[in-house]
Amino acid sequence: MSDNKKTNQTPDTGHSWDDGALRELLNEPPRWWTIGMWVSAAWVLVYFILYPSIPLATDFTKGVMGWSAIKEYKADLQTIEDVRAPYEAKIAEMSASEILADAELSSYVEKSGKVLFGERCAACHGNGGAGNPGFPVLADDDWLFGGDIDTIQASIADGREGGMPGFASLGEPALTDVTKHVVALGQGSSHAPGAAVYESAGCGGCHGEDAKGVTFMGSANLTDGIYRFTPGTEESVKYTIAHGVNAGTPETRNAIMPGFADQLSETEIKKLAVFVHKFGGGQ
Repeated sequence: MSDNKKTNQTPDTGHSWDDGALRELLNEPPRWWTIGMWVSAAWVLVYFILYPSIPLATDFTKGVMGWSAIKEYKADLQTIEDVRAPYEAKIAEMSASEILADAELSSYVEKSGKVLFGERCAACHGNGGAGNPGFPVLADDDWLFGGDIDTIQASIADGREGGMPGFASLGEPALTDVTKHVVALGQGSSHAPGAAVYESAGCGGCHGEDAKGVTFMGSANLTDGIYRFTPGTEESVKYTIAHGVNAGTPETRNAIMPGFADQLSETEIKKLAVFVHKFGGGQ
């Protein structure tokens, strides 16, 4: 109570209940509360004058300070762009390999390229290039088409679409044997019956006689134990051999990377190439 009055000393409205045990009192709020209320009301009025606040039919009051969140955002963005401008100008004039060789620019791209990678690449290749089922890991040293900086740039710009025919026509025994051989190659050994099928079916024409792959064809290295189509079990490997990759049938594995030349600027593609190369697997 405002003046620390006892309840029996406080006037009431005349309304009471429970034989007068409960009464509706007439008691002013504490003075500090009243002062706070009027100060708050005054601040609301001042805020309405200084800042945008009142919506109108097609606009809103701007406030005498002319402040807005959009203006503040644009000012902050311009500050960032001013810092970036010298780096971006240099990158536009340099090749990806030159950028990679420049410690300062390379460090800048490693930070600024993170947003680009998150927007364009991470959905398939995972955060940090860790890969996803059916999509290659970018942080290891296993590349279908080569991992030097220029090849990475070309892959991003033009996309990649390798191909492997299906070999279901080999029949079940031969498919099983060549599957065992491919899995054994990844473990550093071989399977003699499957090796004979590997040779007779012409697998070495694409994967190489040493089975280490041919980069200009985009054929996989079969000796490293790395499988794009996880989990890399015999069943999975056998399915790939039987139905191929991008073979144009409903059962085939699909492995197509789109090109980004029509979606990203040349500078953005160079930045992405350097960013991917710096994951640690670039050659």
